[in-house]
Amino acid sequence: MKVILTEKITKLGNIGDTVEVKTGFARNYLLPMGKAMRWSRENVALFEAKKAELQARQDAARKTAEGNVDAIKNAKLHMIRQAGDTGQLYGSVSTRDIARMLKELTGINVESAQVMLGAPIKSVGAFDTQIALHPDVIVPVKVYVAQSQDEIDALVAGKVLTFGTKKSEEEAPATETESVPVSDKSETDVAEQPAESETTTSADAE
Repeated sequence: MKVILTEKITKLGNIGDTVEVKTGFARNYLLPMGKAMRWSRENVALFEAKKAELQARQDAARKTAEGNVDAIKNAKLHMIRQAGDTGQLYGSVSTRDIARMLKELTGINVESAQVMLGAPIKSVGAFDTQIALHPDVIVPVKVYVAQSQDEIDALVAGKVLTFGTKKSEEEAPATETESVPVSDKSETDVAEQPAESETTTSADAE
């Protein structure tokens, strides 16, 4: 579908540009959000008549976005999720989840389309992404995903979680200690072998 952008859209175009977009994208997002107009000669003329007003609105939106940068940058995006022993999440963290958390933490209305995540997060860890408060105001943020607040704190401190043990790298020696029961079991098995040998000897004697 051909539309006229009524505001600058990241990776799409500037205000006043005529662009081709998918019909669903236009009908579900651009048109209802007032970010574009269907292309027609009448709407081209209408846009030109409103161009100054639309540009002023664009400038005001950018100024508001600039005022929200610090709040977004300082938001603690800590996501506690269930995961398997390999660190894979039971589900995922989507752009909608991040947008919702930002709104809860800052009161700023962030749409999922403004979260430049790329692909949903499907594992435990620390992830870099960006929030497009405005096409000219992009804020880098970090999203931390783990199974508990302690793991979140470890990630924030720069530690790397060892999946399977749910411990940080610095706690690796503790993991080795936990393997002792396995060695004890092996010694027990060895201790039982002489008894089996005695039984066999007894049978031979008979």
